Amino acid sequence: MSEPRGSDSTPPVLEKTPDSETDSTDENTPQEQPDTTADLGRGGRFWSARRVPAAVVAAALLVIAGAFLYDVVAVRADHDAMPWRSGLARELAERPLDDVWVLVGAGVAAALGLWLILLAVTPGLRSVLPMRRTHPDVRAGLHRDAAALALRDRAMEVGGVQSVRVKAGRRRADVRAVAHFRDLDAVHTDLDTVLADAVRGLGLTRPLGLTVRVRRPGKKG
Repeated sequence: MSEPRGSDSTPPVLEKTPDSETDSTDENTPQEQPDTTADLGRGGRFWSARRVPAAVVAAALLVIAGAFLYDVVAVRADHDAMPWRSGLARELAERPLDDVWVLVGAGVAAALGLWLILLAVTPGLRSVLPMRRTHPDVRAGLHRDAAALALRDRAMEVGGVQSVRVKAGRRRADVRAVAHFRDLDAVHTDLDTVLADAVRGLGLTRPLGLTVRVRRPGKKG
């Protein structure tokens, strides 16, 4: 416990130090607040639900399995097998493996299988850029169009810029500006500085690279 400063009415202040020693502390000294915006690591890409491919595959499997199940039950009930299943069984038994239609069918099935595997192992949602996590329970993403709009607004603040077009991708942002006055090199330098600061302000997990082009407006007529 430290000795009180000033009058006797001033309450004592307790302070813990690493070496367990006690020092006097003024009650008006600002206390350090925890940083609530600390970076908690890189957030991965968002995974797509793949609802349309999943619904298509589920519907196709349901129809095919239902047709086979119905025919098998009919045969077990002493009914004749449906002509399509008899014809399919005969073709599979008699047609050689090097037949053109067998190879085409196998190629189509392999392509569909690879497509489904690709959908299963890739995140999807390529249009959403992941942002750095500042809270353990919150993940945020920024749409490419929103990122492009933010960069365009910042670029329009540069003196001499008449119009700007920005296209944001997963890794880079392509900025094309038209300057109607000032030197093009000076405008280009200002755009590099302003847009680099704007990219940092987006708070993305992987900051976008910049490709900046500046030109004069074309002649009319």
